[in-house]
Amino acid sequence: MSSPAAHPQRKERSLVPLYLLLAVFGGLAMPIQSRINSALGTDLGDPVAASLVSFTTGLILLTTISLLLPRARAGVMSIPKAVREKRFPVWYLAAGFVGAFVVISQTLTVPLLGVALFTVSIATGQTLGSLLVDSIGFGPGGRRRIGFIRALGSGLTIVGVIWAVSPRMGSSVSVGTLLLLMVVPLVVGFLMGFQAAMNGVQAQVYGTPIAATLMNFLVGGILLAILLLVRIPIVGTPGALPSQWWYYLGGPLGCVFIGFSAFLVKHLGVLLTGLGMICGQLVGSLLIDLIVPAPGTVIAAATVAGTLLTLAAIALASISGSRFLRLRA
Repeated sequence: MSSPAAHPQRKERSLVPLYLLLAVFGGLAMPIQSRINSALGTDLGDPVAASLVSFTTGLILLTTISLLLPRARAGVMSIPKAVREKRFPVWYLAAGFVGAFVVISQTLTVPLLGVALFTVSIATGQTLGSLLVDSIGFGPGGRRRIGFIRALGSGLTIVGVIWAVSPRMGSSVSVGTLLLLMVVPLVVGFLMGFQAAMNGVQAQVYGTPIAATLMNFLVGGILLAILLLVRIPIVGTPGALPSQWWYYLGGPLGCVFIGFSAFLVKHLGVLLTGLGMICGQLVGSLLIDLIVPAPGTVIAAATVAGTLLTLAAIALASISGSRFLRLRA
């Protein structure tokens, strides 16, 4: 006869496919956000200003939701007390800085790399960062062993990036510039693993991922505002805000991505959450570059094959992670 404690564990295992599906859905938001923010950055002529616009629209949306939903409102109201009582390390609030860097990297590199190549690069960093987070026990799910299959999957993601980038080696962009541009989303993706863990802890403390997401946008928005004020005397004021409504969807899409991540890391762990979202990012970004490519985007057989290899590598690591969840239960 099974113990009462075993029932919640079985229920949690049965919901893993649904959680992974939600992670894939949340991941689809990032490539769309990348295209919007890169276009906004080009229009304004300032990547920091474009990032601040994205964060401002997201913050407005989250504030509205917090005012309308009682649970979200209670979570937001609990933030000052949670910080005062040090229910989590105060520097976890710096997760919002990572979000700001993600948006800046989108506006800087997507116009030259294309959405697919940007996403493959950031996905590689995200995988490596998530592996490290789980291995040292930084996330809310505790420490998780890195086995051979997970290590192999991580290595294959790097091979996939090299394969996907190979068609660009003969483009007008120099190899050195291309590799330098790739480093930006790679490093940002690595930091996203820690961001997910910090957001997951905050979501548990606040009782809702909405409050954790709002803190991300608030902290990140403050950083971007400071950077913009420092830049204006040097590079001048950015262009006027565009009238096209879709330019302002980047922030709400970021809310979806960060909110889903903060909610899911409690149930899947940092690595599996990241892998599921990466699946959504890769599929969505390749479709965007195929259907509505940005100027200068190169989609060749190697780009598709490298993306598919990266996707397969993520699935391989995911199988190992799912087995861990079963053993842990």
